[in-house]
Order: sequence, then C-alpha cells, then structure tokens
Amino acid sequence: MSELIIHNYPQSPVAEKVRVALGIKGLTWRWVEIPRVPPKPDLMPLTGGFRRTPVMQVGADIYCDSQCILRELERRFPEPSFFPPGAAGMPWALSRWTDGELFKLAVMLVMGSAVDQMPAELAADRARLYLGPDGDFHAVTGDLPHIEAQIRAELGWLDQRLATGRRFILGDQPALPDVLAYKIVWFIRGRWPGAGDFLAEFPALEAWEDRVKAIGHGEHTELSSEDALEIARMAEPTTSAHEDPRDPQGLSRGMVVTITPDSDSGDPLVEGVVRHVDRDTIAIDREDPRVGLVCVHFPRVGYRVHRA
Repeated sequence: MSELIIHNYPQSPVAEKVRVALGIKGLTWRWVEIPRVPPKPDLMPLTGGFRRTPVMQVGADIYCDSQCILRELERRFPEPSFFPPGAAGMPWALSRWTDGELFKLAVMLVMGSAVDQMPAELAADRARLYLGPDGDFHAVTGDLPHIEAQIRAELGWLDQRLATGRRFILGDQPALPDVLAYKIVWFIRGRWPGAGDFLAEFPALEAWEDRVKAIGHGEHTELSSEDALEIARMAEPTTSAHEDPRDPQGLSRGMVVTITPDSDSGDPLVEGVVRHVDRDTIAIDREDPRVGLVCVHFPRVGYRVHRA
C-alpha cells in the first residue's frame, strides 16, 4: 500500500481534525507543508484547482475535503473504528453542524477579533472563502458579542454531554465526533486571546480537550512537495470504476464533469472524467503535465457536480 501523504499547514484547524484522526488510528504518514493562501503551485497539479486544506494523497489517488479523507481512512484502516457500535451514520450528520454553522462562527470570532493584526492577504482570502464575495471581517467586529454568545451556547451542549462522565463524546473510546468537535476548541484556544477565560466555563469540555490532545497525530515525517509530485507521477490510480444506477443526476463513468464546493466561496471548478460515483463520493480522472493521470476524490455532501 502506498504511504499516506497529507498536504497541510500547521495552523489549519481542518488539518488538525485530520491529524487527530490519524492519531486515533495510530497511523504513520508523510507531511507536505503547503502555503496558507493561493497560489499553491505544487498542490494544483494534484487537485486540478481545489485549494482548501488538507488534501490527502495515496500514490495517484487524491482525496479532497476532510469529509472525504476521513471516510477513506476508515475504509483503509477500519480498526480502531471512528464509529463504535451503534454510531454508524450519526457522526456524519453531526459534521454538518461542526463543519458548517459552528465552524463559521468560530472563524468569525477568531478572525473578526484579529483582522487588524492579520496579514491583509490572508484576511481577504478567508473573508472571500467564508463570508462570500462581499465578505470583510471588519464588518463582523461590531457583532462579536453576539457571535461569542452563539458559540458559548453551542459549546455548552458539548460540555453537558461530557459532564455525564463519558471520557469521549460517544463513550470510553475516541471516535469521529471527538475529531469533529476538537478542531473548534483547538482553533479557538490557539487563535483567540479571550479563549482561556471563555473555555474555563466548561470544565468537562476542557478535561476532554486534554484527553483528545494526548492522542497525538500518529507518526509523521516531512516530505517535499516535489517528491510528492514525483510519487504521483510514478503511480497509477487504484480507485475501482463504479456507477450508481440510482444517482439522481444520472452521473456515469466517462462523463466529463466539474466539481466545486456548494457555496459562493470563490473556489475554482475542478474538471475531470467520472471514474467512480456512489451515494457518498465521486472520483474523477484528470491529467496534468507534472503528474500524469491522477484520480481526484470529493464528497457528494457539500459539493455541486455539473456536467461539463
């Protein structure tokens, strides 16, 4: 089996989610550090334009979006499972909250509080990504007390759950919900000056935070972006061809499609030829002069697919 390569950067809360997931499964992996903002010249040949962080590479198979990455990690390494008995399905529904409304609130709190101290390029990029075409973190500074109140109530739900004596959200073992929720607390703790006093209200949550932090990130070693590209160039995609006869969009193998996040975030379209499509994922073949043929994977939830 080809080694796991994670294209990420240290400050990314979404990458931290994946890093903890790798720790839960006790995996060994390679770290390729990528820029925080575009252009990302050594990532684009692999993804075809997908610019978000992180991206997982296994040979010439490229997995975009943490949802897709976590699903693939579970498929390849089923034990220990992200889904203890009785938990199948529910954590994915929870991810629509942690990766959606709650994460956007955390982004507005952290970046709205620090917009004047952030590099202008980073502030503008993230405002476009998370707030839309007219996004400006200066515009949310007056609303920060309201945003804090929303996050306080929502983190309170997690604290109530953990105050029942569970070591982790689902029980005694860490699982996908812990990965999903931890990135929010990690992001606030590390990037917002008011985090210490704010999180002190939630003792059960803080004790859980320490337990998740102690899991670590597995074992990783650094890899250059040039070497990652060469690994892709020397490999062939291993994803099986598959069609879904019940696909509502009638997507089928060989069809040329474009894929983009289902939001007005300014993300570029990624174009390719359908290799694999099912209820949860879609994988497309595309070629690039620097890497040859790669198969790029996306989730269905949260992404819009168009026939090109």
